Amino acid sequence: MSAQITTFTNGFRVVTEHMPGIESATVGLWIEAGARHEVEAQNGVAHFLEHMAFKGTARRSALQIAEEIEDVGGYINAYTSREMTAYYARVLRADVPLALDVLADIVLNPAFDAREIEVERGVILQEIGQALDTPDDIIFDWLQETAYPAQPIGRSILGPSAQVSSFDAGDLRRFVTEHYGPGQMILSAAGAVDHDTLVRLAEPLFAHLPARPRLVAEPARFVSGERREMRRLEQAHFALALEAPDYRAPDFYASQVFSGALGGSMSSRLFQRLREDRGLCYTVFAQSGAYSDTGLITIYAGTGAAEIGELAVLTIEELKRAAGDMREDEVARARAQMKAGLLMGLESPSQRAERMAKLLSIWGRVPDISEAIARIEAVDGPAVRAHAEQMLERSGMALALYGPIDRAPYLAALSERLAA
Repeated sequence: MSAQITTFTNGFRVVTEHMPGIESATVGLWIEAGARHEVEAQNGVAHFLEHMAFKGTARRSALQIAEEIEDVGGYINAYTSREMTAYYARVLRADVPLALDVLADIVLNPAFDAREIEVERGVILQEIGQALDTPDDIIFDWLQETAYPAQPIGRSILGPSAQVSSFDAGDLRRFVTEHYGPGQMILSAAGAVDHDTLVRLAEPLFAHLPARPRLVAEPARFVSGERREMRRLEQAHFALALEAPDYRAPDFYASQVFSGALGGSMSSRLFQRLREDRGLCYTVFAQSGAYSDTGLITIYAGTGAAEIGELAVLTIEELKRAAGDMREDEVARARAQMKAGLLMGLESPSQRAERMAKLLSIWGRVPDISEAIARIEAVDGPAVRAHAEQMLERSGMALALYGPIDRAPYLAALSERLAA
């Protein structure tokens, strides 16, 4: 059954998909506001706001929020990305009204109690500290910042500790006022749900909200650069990025297939050459991620201090070689993996609800899965090679290195190898 969509007069959208044979449902509110919608002084506030949603409302304490969902065996959570913030719950069929009421309450009526702000501030500062102590986590924040310097899309989602330490209720309310209008909200649900029933439940909660103007995020500008952080660690962490297509670009799927064949699996080129043939690393992968106006192909590997130079050079060689001689069987394998991942994900109500919300945000509709499969199937060897060649010709690179990196080549040297 295809997705059903209803839009209220104030711009609030409801999208659902009933999944026969499923007794549970995922219900969530996806807000088209994330870290890239913050001005510099707000960096980290979107994530702070997500945390505070669970710290009490005018009707419920923090404990009651958790208890009401868990009393019926449900699960509630949230996340902040660079372009969206999501609040969602998974419950049994009969408890969908409860889940929606709780979600609406925490998003629309957060208490922002001063004591709870201080408690959660401590939690977030611990989260920032944990990220800083996790090299294969923080290096991606550094890579993002290097690729998009002095831009909202390049800043950390968590924000800097000093700034997080200064946020108060006024900062949180200001971001809500600016970005949590009904036109920026999508109620998405999948599984044991009925569309008309969910719309009726949502109307008294959201239909009365006044429409607000949408603040447009600053456009992204990819910039070549590098960041090197020396530290005594067991491994040297290597992360490289090239600009990739945005969600709507004609070569979006070619980019996804290319990154999959390059480093998306055990049979991929990077895995086979760097790990299986040379034994240079335990972890190596490539992935393609997209935003509304840009994207990144990212390559990551962790290696030893003595091996970092060879690993970096071989990575560039494989990147360059793949753009010239990517075989049809490699492309077919990457296509199959991409299709399987997409279809397997649709067996989960949570992933289906998230997919619908994101597609509705991007396209203003929810394309049928057959449309995505057809676009993946249309990607062949020539399309992948043409995309890769154009990407290498037009784009510089961003590089982030962390750990014992004395022997790591600089970006200029790697760029020369790529251009040779």
